[in-house]
Amino acid sequence: MAAQFKYIVVGAGMMGAAAARHLSLGSDGVALIGPNEPADIARHQGVFASHYDAARITRTIDDDADWARLANRSIARYQEIENESGIDFYHEVGCLIVGKARGTGVPYIENVCAAAETLGVETQVLGDAELIRRFPYFSFESGCEGVFEPRNAGHINPRGLVRAQIVAAERRGVTRYDDVAVSVRDEGGLAIVTTVSGKRYTAEKVLVAAGGFSIAKGLLPEPLSMEVYGRTVAFFEIDNTKLADYAEMPSLIYEPSDASKHIYLLPPVLYPDGKTYLKIGGEPEDILLGSDAELRAWFRAGGKPEVRDNLAAIVKTLVPGIDVERLSMAACVTSYTSSGYPAIGYCGSQRIAVLTGGCGAAAKSSDEIGRLGAVLLRQGHLKDEGYETDFAPVFCP
Repeated sequence: MAAQFKYIVVGAGMMGAAAARHLSLGSDGVALIGPNEPADIARHQGVFASHYDAARITRTIDDDADWARLANRSIARYQEIENESGIDFYHEVGCLIVGKARGTGVPYIENVCAAAETLGVETQVLGDAELIRRFPYFSFESGCEGVFEPRNAGHINPRGLVRAQIVAAERRGVTRYDDVAVSVRDEGGLAIVTTVSGKRYTAEKVLVAAGGFSIAKGLLPEPLSMEVYGRTVAFFEIDNTKLADYAEMPSLIYEPSDASKHIYLLPPVLYPDGKTYLKIGGEPEDILLGSDAELRAWFRAGGKPEVRDNLAAIVKTLVPGIDVERLSMAACVTSYTSSGYPAIGYCGSQRIAVLTGGCGAAAKSSDEIGRLGAVLLRQGHLKDEGYETDFAPVFCP
């Protein structure tokens, strides 16, 4: 029996949509299977994704060479994706990384500076006084330094990026199915994708990019070894009359003396409900989600109120002008592999591969991660791609 498609990508999120676009650049017969965003998260019974958001930090600096390369290669293609799709998703407002000053015995900023120098990234290092002058809306603890990356940094709209990838892919002939895969198997010389609607799609090769839901029982031929954690982010509504107070605010990563208060913060961004929000995340609490059912319940719950309130207390000190009463929250998940890198490799068959494991750092790098998934399907390996890690997935015994 002939395959319906040459390649099928399962999962229409940040990695999967990117993989589908990259496959479409050199191949015909590509399909992308994945559901649209649910209209009512609290009542939705299907799968979810963590890109249901309007702002994620993007930056080139990373003290890990492979993560830096993933980010830099992705950022270099943002304009290409915007041009091809006609959808803008990247906002170059810069990224500010703040921590205790060099020479205080806390190595955080020293490591950031060393990474920036190694990568040749243009940065500005600012002391207490200059941080106050340049960024008057922030109130950092004394004795800090900030590393400001003004170019190739800021934030992306993850919804917009996914939409742009899919539009570009469809224009190149990719067939999109709004459906949910429940199993992927190698049968009779073909890769078979069975969906929740009861349909079966066949391909020469399948790439499963299902995010945290890659751990769903029965989806893969071999269960993937990956830990998925529930996260809570908080949103502070900014009145339109106050927006000028935060003009030119960059994205922020803050590492104060108390490591439990490490946060990331996005500047005011307009969301689909027509309101503008400042977003904060980065709580240290790990809520392990061990099954598909637990992931669905977590997304429907919408986050943890205690974490939301802790983040509000941090914002009250860090951004004193914010009205912390205009507060809301949302749930997302982060997926961690044992290697600390995305899992990109074959799964029990040379016809089925997996692409997942963002490790809390993949939104900005998703286009390159998706490209590597496409390379794996086309070439059968990831040799000569310039990475130190081999991205090999680990499966449960």
